[in-house]
Amino acid sequence: QVQVVESGGDSVQAGGSLRLSCAASGYTMRPYCMGWFRQVLGKEREGVATVRTDGTLTYADAVKDRFTISQDENKNTLYLQMNSLKTEDTAMYYCATRLSGGYCGMDWNGFGSWGQGTQVTVSS
Repeated sequence: QVQVVESGGDSVQAGGSLRLSCAASGYTMRPYCMGWFRQVLGKEREGVATVRTDGTLTYADAVKDRFTISQDENKNTLYLQMNSLKTEDTAMYYCATRLSGGYCGMDWNGFGSWGQGTQVTVSS
């Protein structure tokens, strides 16, 4: 069974940086797509960034040029480097995978194998 565990969330000042990690295990085949999503209580979950097996990266407009998604295939770990953090980045951040091909976008409905999330709080 696929499992993902996020870590690295913290409370930081606006303008600061954080690096989130997602450890994935239990795969019998490499996921077609892995991504980061976030959710504020009471709002819908939104896509942040995804990476496809061929290395194609996709970012939400709100985080372009500030966040960088990357992965260490040997360690089955996904990362999200977040720079120039803003108060509006405050959210629970989730890692998710999609095993089959065909989609690697920002819609969270296209993903399964969710982690428990890691909280990021950015204060002014």
